[in-house]
Order: sequence, then C-alpha cells, then structure tokens
Amino acid sequence: MPDVRSRTPTLWVALGIVYVVWGSTYLAIRVAVRTMPPFLMASIRFLLAGGMLYVFAIRRGDREGDRPGWPQWRATAIVGTFLFLGGNGLVVWAEQRVSSGIAALLIASVPLWIALIGFVFMRERMPKIAVAGVIVGFGGAALLVKPSGSQHVDLLGALALVGASFLWAIGTLYATRAPLPKRSLVSAAMQLLCGGVATGIVGIAAGELSRFHPSKFSGESILAVAYLVVVGAIVAFPAYSWLVQNAPPTIVSTYAYVNPVIAVFLGWVILGEHIGVNTVIAGAVICVAVAMIVTARARPVGEPAAAPPVEEEALSAEAG
Repeated sequence: MPDVRSRTPTLWVALGIVYVVWGSTYLAIRVAVRTMPPFLMASIRFLLAGGMLYVFAIRRGDREGDRPGWPQWRATAIVGTFLFLGGNGLVVWAEQRVSSGIAALLIASVPLWIALIGFVFMRERMPKIAVAGVIVGFGGAALLVKPSGSQHVDLLGALALVGASFLWAIGTLYATRAPLPKRSLVSAAMQLLCGGVATGIVGIAAGELSRFHPSKFSGESILAVAYLVVVGAIVAFPAYSWLVQNAPPTIVSTYAYVNPVIAVFLGWVILGEHIGVNTVIAGAVICVAVAMIVTARARPVGEPAAAPPVEEEALSAEAG
C-alpha cells in the first residue's frame, strides 16, 4: 500500500467524488423512473456505461496476460446478473414506490448481509462487534419500514430493496472467488455489459416495451440517465478503483455509510422528500451498524481488498 500521507489531497478528492456522486445516484434513479420503465432504463444505463468502459479499458494494461476468455465472461455474467439485475435493478424498480432516501438507507444494509452470509455459508469469522452490528442493523431496517404516524413506507418496495441488498451481497461474495479479469476496469465493464443484457431481458419479459416511448421521456429523466452513465459510472468508478489500490480498506469502506446520508439530504433538498423522526433514528441506527461491521471486519493496512471494485449504484445497490 503506498504512503497515504503523500497522496492526501488526491485521496480526499477521490473520496469526495465517491461520497457525493454515488450518494446522488439514488436521486437520479428516482427522477429517471418518473417517465421511463425501470428495467429497460437500467439496462440502457448499464450497456452504455459498460460499452464505454470496455472500449477504454480493454486495450490498456496486461492485454496478453489478462485476455478475457469464456471462464471470465461466464464469471462476470454471474456477478453482473447478481449485482446489476438483482441488486441495482430491484433498486430502480423499488424507487417507483419508495423515496430515494429510504432506498439508500435500506441498501446500506449490504455489509450486514455480507457479514451474515459469509458467517453462515462460508464459515468466515465474525467478531462480537460484527454480530452486534448485524443485530443492530436489521433492527434499524425494521424500524425504518415500520409505519409511524403519517409516515408509511411501501412494504413491497421495501421488500424489493431488502432483496436487492441480499443479491448484491451474494454477487460480491461470489466475486471474491470467481475467475474475473485481473484488470478492474475490464472486469467492471464486462459485469456492466452482462448485467445490462440480463436486466433488458427481464424488462422485455415484464412487458416494459409497451411502455417504452421515447417521445414521452421527460428532459429531466433523460438528463438523469446521462448523469448515471457519465458521472455515476465513468467518473466515480475510476475514483473508487484508485482508492481501492491506494487507500486503506477502512477509509475506502466509509462510502457505505456516507452515501445514505448524502442520498437522504439530496432527496429532501431537491425532491422535497419527507424526513420524519423515524427515518432519522432508523437511518442513524443502520449507519452505526454498518460502521461497527466495517470496523470489525477491517483488514490490516496493506492487505488487498477481498473483492474487485464494483460500482452500485452504486452503480449503488449503484448496490445505488
């Protein structure tokens, strides 16, 4: 791991990009699905971003030693389907029914699922503070979706977001063991392309073609998709890739509990989304739980990240 102190200005710029941009993708998704069918919109976003990244990255780095073949395409197809169809696709669908802030807070539970799945199915060690974090985190999620006064979170939308978090966690854990391309940008581009194809197939199967009328797309929705492609993927992802290679994992992972705060704030300021006391308390509980798990599972400085960098929403669960 390079000396972080010598790269502090660049580190803070990269962190700022990941914090703000990935936190804002939930807002952009909410605007996009106002006039666009969700799965086809997401498919277009993934295919455009993946295509541009692939063209840029495939000719760079170790082209001979890291030539993608069938095993790499198969692995990226599996990861891409879990992350971008299951994870981000469900987020896009759910944001037709829930606010962008609520979506971001529920997707913040991804580290909880990663810790739980790793412990149950992969026999990974879970420190006591991580166990407490899982319990606290799911308690916060339950509090978030529980009706309180005038606040009501759509149950179907909330369940879709929980499912998105779960599927994103599965895809992330599989990615730690899959034969993915060694070049992170090539791997990400292939995952986006495969996820875009899978999401498009689901959109067509769901009958979204009958609602896909470009003449009815609002200017705001089109700009939102452009933002998701260019800023959310092309700008933010390289910043994240640089952080993974040049900063301690404990610093990089802070985006997991900063992004929801950014998303809630932007939803309130720009879209006028209601923020009740219940949302504030539940959101704080979830963020604290994520911080507990991230801290407990942090590896020593210099140890490589477990999984290749992937967007979330994201391309946060784009998971944003």
